Amino acid sequence: MGKIIAIANQKGGVGKTTTSINLAASLGVLEKKVLLIDADPQANASSGLGIDVDAVEGGTYHVLEHSLSAKDAIIKTSSPNVDIIPANIDLVAIEIELVDKEDREYMLKRALVNITDDYDYILIDCAPSLGLITLNSLVAADSVIVPIQCEYFALEGLGKLLNTIKSIQNIHNTELDIEGLLLTMFDSRLRLSNQVVDEVRKHFHSMVFETIIRRNTRLGEAPSYGESIIAYDATSKGAINYLNLAQELIKKNS
Repeated sequence: MGKIIAIANQKGGVGKTTTSINLAASLGVLEKKVLLIDADPQANASSGLGIDVDAVEGGTYHVLEHSLSAKDAIIKTSSPNVDIIPANIDLVAIEIELVDKEDREYMLKRALVNITDDYDYILIDCAPSLGLITLNSLVAADSVIVPIQCEYFALEGLGKLLNTIKSIQNIHNTELDIEGLLLTMFDSRLRLSNQVVDEVRKHFHSMVFETIIRRNTRLGEAPSYGESIIAYDATSKGAINYLNLAQELIKKNS
C-alpha cells in the first residue's frame, strides 16, 4: 500500500512545488512508483513536469468534486515511474463548491482509496494556504513534509501550521504524522541561513530531515523547461540534494 505524503506550508515561496516535483522525480529514478497530485490552483507542479495546463480536461478539480475517478485523471509524465493528477485554474472554484457538501474534508481521501495500492508514494503538492483544498490533502495523507525556507521569517506561521496539523489529528485523521521538516534555500555563505538551521534543529530535533536543500540556480531554471532537476541537470547540487532526500525518505519508511 502506497504512502500518501502532503507537502504543505501556508507560507508561499518556501519550496513546496520545487520539492514536490523533484522528490517525485528522485523517487522515480530510485525505482519507486510515484503519483504526484497537484492540489494548487496555480498548477506549477503540473507545468513544471511539462503538462500543458490549459489543455487539462480532467484533474484534481474533477477528482475532488467526484465527477471523475482518480484513476481516470492520471497522466503519465516524462519522468521515469512518475504519474500526475494535474491541476488548472478551475481548482480555485472547489473551495466554494465544497463548502456546503457533507463530509467536505474527506473528498480527496475517498477518491484515492482505489489507487493507493498502485504506487509506492503519493505526493500531494498543497496550495500556500490552509483552505479546504489543503485540509482535504492533510485528511487524505499519512504524513506531511513541511518545507522551511532558511530565511528570517522561517518560523513565522510554523506554529499555526503545526496547530492545524494537531487539530486535524484530533478531529479528522488520527493517523496523520509529521514526516519531517525540510530546510530549503540554504546558502552556506549567509550567517542567517546557518542560524535558521541551528534554531530549527534546536527546537525540533529528529523531526528535521538530515538533508538540506541548498539554494541552486539550476533548480530555478528547470521548471521553465517543464523538467525536474534530475532531467535538467542530474549533476547539479539541487539534483544531488533531492536524490539524498529521496534516499532518506525511503530509508525512514523501510
